[in-house]
Amino acid sequence: MEIATPYLLFLGDVPDALAAKTALGIVDWRPEWCLGQLRLAGCKADAKIPDMTVAEAKAAGVRTMIVGAVNAGGVLPEHWIASIVEALDAGFDVASGLHSRLGDQPAIRAAAQRSGGKLHDVRHSTQRFATGKGTKRDGLRLLTVGTDCSVGKKYTALALERGMRAAGFDADFRATGQTGVFISGRGVAIDAVVADFISGAVEWLSPAADAGHWDLIEGQGSLFHPSFAGVTLGLLHGAQPDAFVVCHEPTRTTMRGVAHPLPTIREVIDLTVACGRLTNPAIRCVGIAINTEALDDEAARKALDAAAAEHGIPAVDPIRTGVQPIVDRIAQDFPRP
Repeated sequence: MEIATPYLLFLGDVPDALAAKTALGIVDWRPEWCLGQLRLAGCKADAKIPDMTVAEAKAAGVRTMIVGAVNAGGVLPEHWIASIVEALDAGFDVASGLHSRLGDQPAIRAAAQRSGGKLHDVRHSTQRFATGKGTKRDGLRLLTVGTDCSVGKKYTALALERGMRAAGFDADFRATGQTGVFISGRGVAIDAVVADFISGAVEWLSPAADAGHWDLIEGQGSLFHPSFAGVTLGLLHGAQPDAFVVCHEPTRTTMRGVAHPLPTIREVIDLTVACGRLTNPAIRCVGIAINTEALDDEAARKALDAAAAEHGIPAVDPIRTGVQPIVDRIAQDFPRP
């Protein structure tokens, strides 16, 4: 799937920044591709790039409009369709990470046929996957796991890719969500894979590699989340990780979208090890990534220090402090050949 750049990011009228995490993630990691954002009345998210109309975006040279918003169930709201049709009629391609297929909407399908614009449904892969086999494969793998959804698993994996490469490691980010696919240009939206093939899809995404090569696999959901634990478990078994990093947001008390209490970091470590041993008996936790955006500098430092002291492994904020301590721990625990 080749998605033409540069982009106009469509944020719709989402209620908060987390609901625009696809757009915000693309801006953070591929800012050079993002020329503007299109927001409807009432939108509470801001990617901090110029607001543009479709006409302004066309004049600026945009080639693809990205539907950069997410919601429970990945549905396409009816009142967003007009903006997508307008973009197609202006000559843009349109790409979406929602579960709903763009072409299933008659008005969008007709506009694409009229204009010749391409419709990219990133969540729907044309690749066929086998069932997972759980057989040990060469190479090394790290998986980011979470106490909840939307706590920084993708950002942590991307930051580790950057940090490990700078330290001389052979390392690649492996995307398992729609935003990661937009950022990396390759991957599988694992939550759209039929359940029987989740672990097999991850084995396909992270195949056997050279002994010193690291695949840094983007985690999804949480083993403790009643909505998404099934996806998380299949991802864990297919990733067969040698190492994992726990991602956490310290100000939450319940998991996103449900009333269940947030698990502790220790509970996540213990359950990840217990479940992960099925496909890699040597699985271990090498670090904690805490999203301290809601904390001031002193509170953030205390949270990181407390987590590191309690668990005996590095604790970082990938954005605020960087991931070097975790990179150093990986180098210590997994000496390069």
